[in-house]
Amino acid sequence: MKKKMLMMFLAMVTLMIYPVSAFAADGPATPDLQIGLDTAFTFLAFILVFFMQAGFAMLEAGSVRMKNAGHVAGKTVLTLAIACLCFWALGFGLGFGNGNSFFGTTGFWYGGDTQAASFDNALGFSDVTLNVKFLFQMAFAAVSLAIVSGGMAERAKLSVYIIFGILFSVVIYPVVAHWVWGGGWLAELSMQDYAGSTVVHLTGATAAVVATILLKPRLGKFNKEGKPVIIPGHNQVFTVLGVIILWFGWFGFNPGSALSPMGGFFGHVALTTNIAAAAGGLAALIASWLYFGKSDIPAMLNGVLAALVAITGACAYVQPWAAIIIGLVAGAFTFMTSQWLERAGLDDPIYAFSVHGIAGMWGALSTGLFADPDLIEKGALVGKAGLFYDGGFHQLGVQALGVAGTFVFVAVMSFIILYVIKLVIGLRVTEEEELMGLDISEHGTYGYPEQMKLIAESESKTRK
Repeated sequence: MKKKMLMMFLAMVTLMIYPVSAFAADGPATPDLQIGLDTAFTFLAFILVFFMQAGFAMLEAGSVRMKNAGHVAGKTVLTLAIACLCFWALGFGLGFGNGNSFFGTTGFWYGGDTQAASFDNALGFSDVTLNVKFLFQMAFAAVSLAIVSGGMAERAKLSVYIIFGILFSVVIYPVVAHWVWGGGWLAELSMQDYAGSTVVHLTGATAAVVATILLKPRLGKFNKEGKPVIIPGHNQVFTVLGVIILWFGWFGFNPGSALSPMGGFFGHVALTTNIAAAAGGLAALIASWLYFGKSDIPAMLNGVLAALVAITGACAYVQPWAAIIIGLVAGAFTFMTSQWLERAGLDDPIYAFSVHGIAGMWGALSTGLFADPDLIEKGALVGKAGLFYDGGFHQLGVQALGVAGTFVFVAVMSFIILYVIKLVIGLRVTEEEELMGLDISEHGTYGYPEQMKLIAESESKTRK
């Protein structure tokens, strides 16, 4: 039975990757076959993007202290559940429903393919069934919300994740998605954001940095002179595994955004995505080596992620040589900005703003420099050529406007929501709860109960 299921799965994947050879003898694909191939391809991409949540859980849990690991890993599932339900209820309609230049006004409480007419303006460009389009876009919304929580790690109340997660999934993320992908004002200007450097990553990172500022640093993060103190994560192996999972999942994020295997254009997207990530990891490692005198593994991991973030918006628009440049700049610049922001007093435990925000901005702007007119024409993409292809400053200006508009909107909305929460119930746990760890204070048990018991007994003996 297992062997039969494996053979069926391999056959499905083969059909998606080599669709032409699958029916070449019978001529062009029939409409039903076209819909089936595109839908299967996109569903596989959805699975990969959805699985990225495991990468976020491993990365974030490994980056915090042992006393908070269970809490941080568990809230990944919490925010995923929130994103799924909120996007189903209101987010999909606000983001992709027919509406005006700022948000959708149809398709709420998503009821399946029968609501197709509510999404004609935004999602009528492929043969993928509406149900799978919904799942694919929902996975993107969940990734953006997962980014937000990084800046809150180790001191935010669990209730804040719930309240802000609901409002972010309803009144922040879908609005930006509509602007760029749902027929909104940035779509009308032909902003280039293939898979979400701006929509997904900059949006999540901007909310994260606002939360980070309002929460203030963790206890012990800065000494009396205001200099940052290193608070190492409890398990670097977890962080490495988390990054590998995210890198793997990104092949659903970027190539999957083609929504079809036909023509093989997704292969170009996969190529630029992969080599940019490799360049970013090496650039960040070298930068840390020059800065610290030692090669820093977490810096390399963040370099990989920053490069993936940057190439996400540009992956379909640029040639491989440009993808390497984009990755190199993202990796090195993210390392430098993370150090600068920390010295400036920002306590961002997983460097969410540097990795997803700064790199997201660079990724958005990079298409205004490197967008190749041949790729725009071949891939039926939007916008004009970049500055380095004699396209002038037009596309770069559109990209800059999109970055600025997104940052301002998300920052203002996030500040209002979080400040109201702060006034009503507070954002941060008490000092005592933070010292004992959020595992025990918020959930009543540790993620590592045996190890934490040994630590508590050791501390007790020391005090005696």
